[in-house]
Amino acid sequence: MKNPMIMTPGPTGVRENVRFARAIETTNPDLDGRFYDFYKETCEKIAKMLKTKNEVRVLSGEGILGLEAACASLTEKGDRVLIIENGIFGEGFADFVKLYGGDPFFFRGDRKHKINVEELKKFLDKDSDFKYATVVHCDTPSGMLNDIDEICPLLKERGILTVVDSVAAMGGEDINVDEWKIDIALGGSQKCISAPPGLTLVSISEAAFKAMESRKTPIASFYCNLLAWKTYYEDKWFPYTPPISDIVGLKVAVENLLEDSDIILRHDKIASATRAAVVYAGLDLYIKDGFSNTVTVIQVPHGIDDKKVRDYMVNNYNVMIAGSFGYLEGRVFRIGHMGEGARIEKVSYALFALQKSLEHYGVKFNHDMSKTFLEKF
Repeated sequence: MKNPMIMTPGPTGVRENVRFARAIETTNPDLDGRFYDFYKETCEKIAKMLKTKNEVRVLSGEGILGLEAACASLTEKGDRVLIIENGIFGEGFADFVKLYGGDPFFFRGDRKHKINVEELKKFLDKDSDFKYATVVHCDTPSGMLNDIDEICPLLKERGILTVVDSVAAMGGEDINVDEWKIDIALGGSQKCISAPPGLTLVSISEAAFKAMESRKTPIASFYCNLLAWKTYYEDKWFPYTPPISDIVGLKVAVENLLEDSDIILRHDKIASATRAAVVYAGLDLYIKDGFSNTVTVIQVPHGIDDKKVRDYMVNNYNVMIAGSFGYLEGRVFRIGHMGEGARIEKVSYALFALQKSLEHYGVKFNHDMSKTFLEKF
C-alpha cells in the first residue's frame, strides 16, 4: 500500500519540486564560498516571508532546537523570564529557562481561549521586570492562535525582549516580525513551509543579539548558541557543517510559498470551512476562540477510542490525521490543513474519511462533513 495522505499538523506533505531539489548533487558547504551566498539568499527569502529586516538563520535541528536555542542564548542564572502560556508548548518554555539557570514566571491563560491581552496588560502593570518573554503563536496540540500582533508590542513597551514560537503558524498565518516587534521568531521546516523535518528557521533582532553580547557569562551551549551565527557570512565559517541537501530543499519550499500570493487567504478559508463542517455535523471543537488557520482540533465523541479511529482511517481510507498528547491525549483529533495540506480536495477527503471511520464505530452525524465543507468554501 502506498504511503497515506498526510493530514497531520506537521510533518506535512512535501511537494515534488522540493523532493527533487534535495536529490541534486551538492558541494562541501564548509569550504565552497558559493554555498555561503546560497545560504544567505535562502535566509533573505525567509526574511521576506517574515516581513523583517532582522537577521535570519537556518539551524540544523527540528523546530524544538529553536525554542531551546533562544532560551540558551538569552538566559543567565537568575534572569526573570515571563512565560505566557495557554497550552502545552507555551508551558514547555519554562523547562528550557530553568535548564539554563533562569527563573520562569507564568502568566497563565485559559486553555480553551486565546491569551487575554487586557489581563496580560494588568499583570504587566504590576510586574514587568523580565529580561524576555515567551509566547506561542499557534499551540499545535490544541489549535490555539494567540494575538502576537498585540502581545509583543505590549511587552516591548515595557522593555521586555520577545520570543515567539511560530513553528505551527509560520507560512500559514500572517506574521510581521518588524511591525509586531518580535525579537526572536522561530519556525520549523516541516509545518506550513512543507519541507521535510530537520530545520529551524529563526529571525534575530539587533536587540536580541545585543542582549547575548552583553551577557556576564558565556552561553552555556555550543549547538544552541545563536550568537555564534552572527558573523558567519563575513567570516565564511559555519559553527557546524550545514545539512546542505535539506537547505537546498528548504529554499525551494520557501519559494513555493512566496509565489503563492493567496496562501494566507486560502488557509483562512479552508480552516473556516473545516470548522463549520465539523460543528454542523454535530461534533465539538476543543477550543472556544483563537482558532488557528493551520490545524482544527475536534473533541473525540464520548466512548470512542481515538487511536482505533485513526488506525481505521489509515487502513481503510489511507488518510493520516493526529491525536494529541499531554493533557489532551485521547481527547481530541487534529486535522492539519497547513502548507501542502491546505488544499480543498485533501481536506474534503480527510473529512469524508474521518466521518466514515467514526460512523464505523457507531457515531451518528447530522450532516455530511465533506459536502458541508465544499459548500462553505
